[in-house]
Amino acid sequence: MTLDIPVLRDGRERISRDTRVLNGVDGVPLGTVHEAPALVTRLTVKAMRQAPRMAPDERLAVLAKAGALFGSATLGGVTPEEYCRVQALASGVPVDVARRTLGRIGDDCARLGEVVDRQAPVGAGRTARWVRRGSVFGVVAPSNHPATHGAWLQAIAMGYKVLVRPGARDPFTPLRLVRALLEAGLEPGWISLLPGPHAAADTLVETADLSLVYGSESTVARLRGNDRVLVRGPGRSKILVDGPLDEATLDHLVAEIAADGGVRCTNTTAVLTSGDHRALAEALAERLAALPAHPVTDDRAVLPVRPRREGEGLRAALDLAAGGAADLVARHHEDGPLPLVGADAVALRPAVMCVDRSDHPGLATELPFPCVWVAPWRRSEGVGPLDDSLALTLLTDDASLVAEALESPGVRTVLHGRVPGWWKDPFLPHDGYLGQFLKEARGFAASS
Repeated sequence: MTLDIPVLRDGRERISRDTRVLNGVDGVPLGTVHEAPALVTRLTVKAMRQAPRMAPDERLAVLAKAGALFGSATLGGVTPEEYCRVQALASGVPVDVARRTLGRIGDDCARLGEVVDRQAPVGAGRTARWVRRGSVFGVVAPSNHPATHGAWLQAIAMGYKVLVRPGARDPFTPLRLVRALLEAGLEPGWISLLPGPHAAADTLVETADLSLVYGSESTVARLRGNDRVLVRGPGRSKILVDGPLDEATLDHLVAEIAADGGVRCTNTTAVLTSGDHRALAEALAERLAALPAHPVTDDRAVLPVRPRREGEGLRAALDLAAGGAADLVARHHEDGPLPLVGADAVALRPAVMCVDRSDHPGLATELPFPCVWVAPWRRSEGVGPLDDSLALTLLTDDASLVAEALESPGVRTVLHGRVPGWWKDPFLPHDGYLGQFLKEARGFAASS
C-alpha cells in the first residue's frame, strides 16, 4: 500500500504536477509527495489572512477533539496503526515512538488552553494585553520525532492560522494532524499543508508574519538575527555527573542518551564528570552496547534505522569529529556499528566517545542516534563547558552551580537531579515558551 501526500489548502486535498517518491529506510516506496511551488505558498498565505475568525473557546474545543481523533480515528483512509508503520519506515524512528505520540498529542491537545495561558506574563491583565504579533504562522517542520508537531498546535490555540511545510522524511505526522483538525471542525482557512522544496520553504519564511524553522547549524547561522523567525537547531543537551556513580545514575544516563532512539534534540549529547571519566565512559558503553538491533517496525526496536549509505555517512561524520578518539561501544560487537536489519537498511548502534578535555570540539557534534561524548570537568571551569545546551542536567549538590547555569543565556532548560521524562511535560519550556515569540505585551488603559 502506497499513500499520496497531497497539497492541502482551503480544506481541500490537491494533487500537483511536481511530485517525488518517498521511500522508506528499507528502500521500498511508501508514497508520492505532491509539492507546492513557491507561488502557491504566496497565494495560500494571502488567502489565509482572510479566514473567518474563530473564538478562543471554539478553537480550544476543536483542538481537544482533534487530539482525540489523531490518536484513535481512521483519517484519510489511514488507521492509527498504519500511520505508525509508515511513519516509522519513513523517519527511521522505532515504531513505538509513533504509538506513544498518538496518546501524547491527544493528552496535550486536551489542555492546550492551560498550557498557553501559563505563558502570559503576570502583568498582562489590567494595564496590559497579551496579544498576537501577527496572524499567519509558518512552520518548516522537522522529521526527527513526531511529537515536535505539538509546538505549532499551540499557535492555533493562540489564534494563529498555521501553514506547515513538512519535513522531507516525515510528511505523515503533520498530514494526520491537519486531517484531524479539519475533521474536528477547524475553519479550513486556518490550516494548510504545503510539501515542497527548499525554495518553497524560503518563500514561506518570507511571506508568513512569523515562522518557526527547524534546521541544522547552517540554517541557524543563516537565519540568526531575523526577529520574525524562531530557529530551533541542534540541542547539544548535556549532563554533569558531580557525585558518586551508582546504578540509578547509570540508568538515568542511558535513558537520556538513548530513549526514543536517541533522535530527540533533548537526548544527551555530552556527559561531563568530576569523577573518573574513563570509568564512566566504559560503564555507559557496556550498557548501550546491549541495545538490540531490529527492523524499525519491529515492536522490539529501540534504535533508529537508515538506508545503508546514509548510515555509513553518519559514521564517517562521527569519525571526522572524533579527532582520533575511539568508540568504546565498537569493541562489544564483531559485526560493526551498522548491522543490517533489512535488504539495504542498517540499525545505528550507539557510540560512546571518551575524550580527555572538556573543550574537545567533538562535544558540539550531535548526530541522529545514541551518540554521547564523555569528558572530564573541574569545578574551577564552572558552567563554561556545560554552556550551549538546550537541556542541562546537573547531578550535583552545588546550589551555586545550579544558579550559575540558570543565569547562562546559552542554557535553555536546567534540570537539577534525576528528572525522569521531563521533556514530556507540556508546561515546561524546552527552548523558551512559544508564546514569548508569538505574542507581546501591549499597554492598555481605559477610562472608568
